[in-house]
Amino acid sequence: MIGKILGGRYEILEKIGGGGMALVYKARCQLLNRYVAIKVLRDEFTNDEEFIKKFRHESQAAASLSHPNIVSIYDVGSEGNTYYIVMEYIKGKTLKEIIKEKGKLTPEETINYSIQIAEALQHAHNNHIVHRDIKPHNIMVTEDKRVKVTDFGIARAATSTTMTNTSNVIGSVHYFSPEQARGRFTDEKSDIYSLGIVMYEMITGKVPFEGESPISIALKHVEEEIIPPRTIDASVPENIEYIIMKCVKKNQIERYKNAGELLRDLRKIKYSNGEIDFIEDTNELDSATRIIPVVGGEGETNDMETKRKVKQKKKNSNDSSKKAVFWGILLSFLVATGLFIGSFKFKGLFGSSEVEVPKLIGLQEEVAKEEIESLGLKFAVREKVNNSEFQEGQVVAQSVEPGTKVKKNYPIEVDVSLGSKLAKVPKLENRDITEVDELLDKTGLSEGEVRYEYSDTIPINIVISQDPDPYMEVPEGSKVSLIVSKGPETKTVIMPKITGLKENEAKRALIANQLKVGEVLPEYSDDVPKGEVIWQSIESGNEIEINTAIDISVSKGPEKKNEGNNGTGNEEVVRSIKITLPQDRNQTEVKIYRTQDGVSELKYNSVHDVSEGSIVVNLEGKPNAKFDIYFDDVYQVTLPD
Repeated sequence: MIGKILGGRYEILEKIGGGGMALVYKARCQLLNRYVAIKVLRDEFTNDEEFIKKFRHESQAAASLSHPNIVSIYDVGSEGNTYYIVMEYIKGKTLKEIIKEKGKLTPEETINYSIQIAEALQHAHNNHIVHRDIKPHNIMVTEDKRVKVTDFGIARAATSTTMTNTSNVIGSVHYFSPEQARGRFTDEKSDIYSLGIVMYEMITGKVPFEGESPISIALKHVEEEIIPPRTIDASVPENIEYIIMKCVKKNQIERYKNAGELLRDLRKIKYSNGEIDFIEDTNELDSATRIIPVVGGEGETNDMETKRKVKQKKKNSNDSSKKAVFWGILLSFLVATGLFIGSFKFKGLFGSSEVEVPKLIGLQEEVAKEEIESLGLKFAVREKVNNSEFQEGQVVAQSVEPGTKVKKNYPIEVDVSLGSKLAKVPKLENRDITEVDELLDKTGLSEGEVRYEYSDTIPINIVISQDPDPYMEVPEGSKVSLIVSKGPETKTVIMPKITGLKENEAKRALIANQLKVGEVLPEYSDDVPKGEVIWQSIESGNEIEINTAIDISVSKGPEKKNEGNNGTGNEEVVRSIKITLPQDRNQTEVKIYRTQDGVSELKYNSVHDVSEGSIVVNLEGKPNAKFDIYFDDVYQVTLPD
C-alpha cells in the first residue's frame, strides 16, 4: 500500500495505526499539498457485504459532524476492492498513550480533557449520533492539548434501531455500559457511562474492572459496583468522584440525562472558587510554522555553475600544453615499466612472495580458518554479532577484501554470526486486534497474515489464535499470524405478530422463531381480555437477529374499582393512563412524573416505537395525585386535567 495513490491525489506514505476493521495510513494530498489520514478497509472484509455496509455507514455518520473536538472527514471513496475514508491528520498522541506515560493525570488535566470530550459528544448527540465506543484509544490529543474524538466505526443514528444482539456486543469491553453488555437498548447515556470510565482511568491510572477474559469483564460491568476513585487514591477531589460515580450508574435513568448536564457540572468544577482551585494550563506548546530551505535548491545550482566555469577555465589553460604533457607521460611510462620489471626480478631472487586473499563470507568459521592458514596467513575472529542473514558460525565480514594480495603471515580478521537475535512471542490470544501492533513492536516482531473467522464464543475483534504460539523464541523481525473473531455469524428471522395471543402461545411463538422472551409486563386493559398480549417491543414484520429478547405486555383485564370506602379515603390506588404517541417521529422517549403530597417523582421512563399508536401505563397514586407526561423531555399534558 505504501507509495500507492488513491483517488488520483492521495499518496500513501506510511502506516500509522489499525483497528479491527481498517488500517490507518498517513498520506499526502497532492492537490492541496497537505497531510491527511486515510482509513482503509482491511482486505479480509472487501468481499464481505456486511462489513462494507458498516464501513460506509461510518463515513456517513462521521461526515455529518463538524466540531473542533471531532476529527473531520474530508473525502470517501473506493478503487476496485479498496474502500477508504480520508480524514484530518492529527499530530499528537492518543489519550491512552498519555495515561500510560504519566501513570495518571492531574485533576486539572482530567477536567479539561473531559470537558472537550463531552462537548464532542453533545454535538454528536444533537445530530442523533451515538458513538458507542468511547475509550482513550479513540481520543487524540494534539500538541496544543486539544482533544479530537475519532472512530465512529460502530456509531449508529439514534433515530434508527439500537438494539444489539446479546451474543455479539459491539464496543470495547473495559469501557462499555451494562446495557451494551446485555445487548439492550443503547442511547446517549451509554456514551456518558463510557466517558465516566475514561475519567476514572484518567484520575486513577487504571480501569475499574479487569478480568481473565472479555466476557468476565463484561459481567462485572453488569453485576459489580465500581470502587469509588477516592478509595483507590485519597487525593482525588470529591467533586470529581461525584461526577464519575453519577456517569457510571448501572441504571441509565440515574445517570446524567444528557451531555449538556454533564458539561454543566464539569464547568462548575473548573471555574468554581471553592476548596479546589483548578488553573488552566497556560504552558501549551506553540510550534510556529517554519519555512525550511529546500536541499539542492537554487543555491546549490549557482554553486555548481561556478564550479563548471572554473573547470572550463582550467581546461582552456591546459590545452596549450597538451603536446608537451603527452611526451612527458610516455617517457614516465617507459621508465616505470622498466623499474617494475626490475623490481619483479629482484623479488624473485630473494624468494619473497604475496598471496591473494580468498572470499570468506558465508563460510563456517572452521572452514575459513583452515583455508586462511593453508595460504600462510594468520586467522583471527574480530567479533561475534547477531545477524539474521547468516546462520550461527558463518563469516559475515572480513578485514581484507577478497582478491587483495598480501604478504604471508598477514593477519586476516573476520566477524562471525551468532544467528538471529531471538525474541519471545507475546500472548496475543484474547487480546483486541487494536492492541496487537503495540505488543509486537515492543518485542521486535511484526504482524503477519490476519485472517477473520466467525465465532459463537469469542467477541468480535478478539484474537482467537496465533502462530507462532505464545512464549516461543523466534528470530527478531519474525511475523506473527493471527486468527481474529468476526463474532457470531449473523442470522435473522422475521418478527412474528404475537399481540392478541395468549401469554403462553406468544412465548411458544417467540421460541419457535429462535427469539427470546424478555420482560413480561402485566397491564390493566378494558379492551383486551385477561391473559392476552397487548404489546410487543418490536413490531411484527421487522427483520431481526435470532436470540433477540422481546418484551411483551399482558392484559390483567379491567381494573377493579374500589367499592365502598373502609379506609381513610387517601390510599394509593392503581391508575391506568392511556397515552397517544406522537406521529412526527420514528421513536419517542416517554416519561411520566407523579406529583403528590408536594413531591414530584419520575415513575415511568421508556422508549417506544410510534407505530404502536398508543400505550397504557398503570401507575399507583393517591386520589389527588397529578401525572405530567413528557415526550423526549418536552412537556405535553397533566393528568387528570
